[in-house]
Amino acid sequence: MSQIDLRTAKQEDIPALRGLIQHSARVLRYDLYSPETIEAALRGPLGLDSQLVEDGTYFVAEIDGVLAGCGGWSQRRTLSGSDHAVNRDDALLDPQSEPAKIRAFFTHPDYARLGVATALLRASEQAARQAGFWRLELAATLPGKPFYARHGYKLVEPRTVDLPGGGFLEIRLMSKVL
Repeated sequence: MSQIDLRTAKQEDIPALRGLIQHSARVLRYDLYSPETIEAALRGPLGLDSQLVEDGTYFVAEIDGVLAGCGGWSQRRTLSGSDHAVNRDDALLDPQSEPAKIRAFFTHPDYARLGVATALLRASEQAARQAGFWRLELAATLPGKPFYARHGYKLVEPRTVDLPGGGFLEIRLMSKVL
């Protein structure tokens, strides 16, 4: 396997990241969510939050110069969702009393199960730790839950997220102590 190269996402990456996220969600999440649910989720809870790119907390994984995955962490209150998600809260978290958020992990289907998401998760956890956070939480999609569990995240509770146009997306709130 070729080496996985990580770097901080830049503003000019945003169009390619949005394309990767849509492709990943449609292919890798298809068996656990209906196509209608995925399409509605891509208009709200699934997608890129450009605040992560602006904050320098979102990473890009490349293999041989090809975009293979993306993901990051946040020092802000918003747990999940794209720029269009409701209930956004960009207030900064207190690292001593509040958990950092693991956010928006997506892998290109051609690079699934090659360690891309693991490399992104390790980089995100390390960066959050360096920023003074000692706890992490995330909103896992149903297909993502086993991945996060393998990396030490514990289920806090099942949740649902309202979708644009009606319906909901099942997710799992998970947490980890660093």
